[in-house]
Amino acid sequence: MSNNPKWTSDELKRRAVQRRAVEAVIWGMPAVNSDLMYQALVQLKGGFNQIAYWSGLPSWKNQTLTPNPDSIYLMPFHNTKDVGPVVLEIPEANGGSITGTIMDCWQTPLEDVGPAGVDKGKGGKYLILPPDYKGKIPDGYIPLPSLNYEGYTLARSILKSGSKADVEAAVAYGKRIKIYPLSQAANPPATVYVDALNSLYDATIPYDLRFYKSLDRIVQQEPWLPRDRAMIDQLKSLGIEKGKTFAPDAATQALLNEGAAEAHALLESRYSTAFASPFYPDARWALPTVSGFLDGMQSMFADPDHYPVDGRGLTYSFAFFCAKHLGAGQYYLMTIEDKAGNDFDGGSSYRLTVPANAPVRQYWSATAYDRATHALIRNQPWSSLETAGHREGELRPTRATHSALLEGAQTLRRCSSLFVSTFELSERLRSFRAERAR
Repeated sequence: MSNNPKWTSDELKRRAVQRRAVEAVIWGMPAVNSDLMYQALVQLKGGFNQIAYWSGLPSWKNQTLTPNPDSIYLMPFHNTKDVGPVVLEIPEANGGSITGTIMDCWQTPLEDVGPAGVDKGKGGKYLILPPDYKGKIPDGYIPLPSLNYEGYTLARSILKSGSKADVEAAVAYGKRIKIYPLSQAANPPATVYVDALNSLYDATIPYDLRFYKSLDRIVQQEPWLPRDRAMIDQLKSLGIEKGKTFAPDAATQALLNEGAAEAHALLESRYSTAFASPFYPDARWALPTVSGFLDGMQSMFADPDHYPVDGRGLTYSFAFFCAKHLGAGQYYLMTIEDKAGNDFDGGSSYRLTVPANAPVRQYWSATAYDRATHALIRNQPWSSLETAGHREGELRPTRATHSALLEGAQTLRRCSSLFVSTFELSERLRSFRAERAR
């Protein structure tokens, strides 16, 4: 019994559960983020070793975190647990181009694919291996050892323009991606593609009991990684334990909901200050990441003295995906403030100015997101503008300065964020600026 009368045994237990519930959200964020995207595929009657894809440019119904609605998305979800090594075939870059990355269920990148990846645009058969795989690797494959069974690939089929013919061509090219077990490589089955274009594909983060249900699915399916073994007892106290059903009583459920809500508030406070280091002087634009995060993810946390769980948790609370080599095929800048340092407000309009000769070979794209969910703004006819003219009335490639008005929308929450994506860089990014229009 505690000597402090305020801290009874029951109170200490309650405080421990809520405290650990907060940390479980931050630690488990990338895996839950990944699982929610897979569960959205399941809702469309899809499954592992199949491909979710969008048969046209995505609308707001793509409720993943900060997606780019100006390219064709394909997301193969792999699972090696029952079938063994899985083959992901990426087509040669003739008549199309894929920019993408293969990741495990923690969204740790295994390798990039396409012209900016290992195959250098020649196409290739990437072989995703189960944990501790000891079998022989056949000739002609690019082996990718993984510490986990599950994972996914984010692949973008890049459009030449927004014409109907070019959109259809990009979709057809993307559907040349194949996924199948190595055991069936002699006669691969037809790849199953699940079209998500006209369906709500909701992978926004739920800060309540649903978060822990998703985390439990990961714990049940995946091996414990050595770097994470300290979480075994932490999660056990929340009712998440490998081999056992997650069935918290009403009191524990209430504490978990409280913990998730507190974690949400903590992440939001960190998000507000995450972009304090500008990409260039006197600007609001910054890399959408935190110090040390990319090095850890891209090296599979090779440094034994560094494990950026806080930065990782924050990043995957507002985004998904991590390139193995950021800057080779794509680059990103983000801002949540106007040039005066005020948060974006859905009741106002803003002018985005991009100087001439933006250093990209393919295109740049600017997208506005809902600050509350970090997804596309619901019920908006469009959320982005870009230089390839992918959508009617948008900008076309020129050497002129681009300026566009982002009108305020009633559906926009109190604040939003603005993301600029660039593909196939040709030189160091030039400056961008967002000017308050009114």
